[in-house]
Amino acid sequence: MTFDKSVVVPLDPDATFDLVTQPDRLRRWLTVAARVDLRAGGGYQWTVTPGHHAAGTIVDVDPGKRVVYTFGWEEDADLPPGASTVTVTLTPVDAGTEVRLVHDGLTDEQAAQHAVGWNHFMDRLVAAGRDGDAGPDEWAAAPDPLDELLCAEATLAVLQGVLRGLDSSDLARQTPCSEYTVAQLADHLLTGMTRIGAAAGAQMPQRDLDTPLETQVADSADAALEAWRRKGLEGTVELASTQLPATAAVGILSLEFLVHAWDFAMATDRHVVVSEPVCSYVQDLAGKIVTPQLRAGRFAEPVATAADVDALGRLIAFTGRQPAVVQTSAN
Repeated sequence: MTFDKSVVVPLDPDATFDLVTQPDRLRRWLTVAARVDLRAGGGYQWTVTPGHHAAGTIVDVDPGKRVVYTFGWEEDADLPPGASTVTVTLTPVDAGTEVRLVHDGLTDEQAAQHAVGWNHFMDRLVAAGRDGDAGPDEWAAAPDPLDELLCAEATLAVLQGVLRGLDSSDLARQTPCSEYTVAQLADHLLTGMTRIGAAAGAQMPQRDLDTPLETQVADSADAALEAWRRKGLEGTVELASTQLPATAAVGILSLEFLVHAWDFAMATDRHVVVSEPVCSYVQDLAGKIVTPQLRAGRFAEPVATAADVDALGRLIAFTGRQPAVVQTSAN
């Protein structure tokens, strides 16, 4: 069976083509993370929402006009990568560009399921074309159930929402971490991701300082998390000359992503949009990871909070920071 839907995006065909093919544009409406080798025979891998990873091969590319790719889910034995085909055709119209998406090779049940997803995301595509960014995706906000990997993907989406739009004028701003500007905190974050990714055997990308900070973080995080999905959460790994449970190593990513999202937001007058379940899960992880030995020299003592402080505020206070009104929690 085939799913077939068209929408009009208020952009010209070239800009619309970028929106449906380029990782930095896909993250504005469709994916948490994306890797795309945009050529016939090239592969792609998308983290659409936490725990849902689409992959396949590019079949045909006609820039500004059409892209065809095989499609499937890494977690779905009934529709694995390459099991179906998506054709996206762009046609100039008075209001911008008509985007027609045809998804072939589905069973009736799969077509019904994917209709729900494509309708959701094509509405977000229109919003991204209109506004530049479709905004936080409620489907990515609170995976249920949560584990360390799913939480890392969910908090990565939160972090990217803060970093998106930062430019060179923001890099010298002071963060709540007195020893770090925005640029220095980004260096710290990327160094930590590289170490944690390497512990799972990741081939981390070379950092490109000419790209936006959000792109640098997204590319590194994607490589690290993909390696951890392959490795799994069983056993232990060596990190900083210490043997840690794999769950603890991945848990550090969630803590880093969410707490530093708050740090970046405080420094640049942005908002953190995050669900209460994810905040609470990260706080539970923090309680296990931030031992008295680790806190010494790395974290200040916890800050007392009022009873009505939300989950994000409690997490921030646990790390020795003073919660502030810049935060915004999504239910």
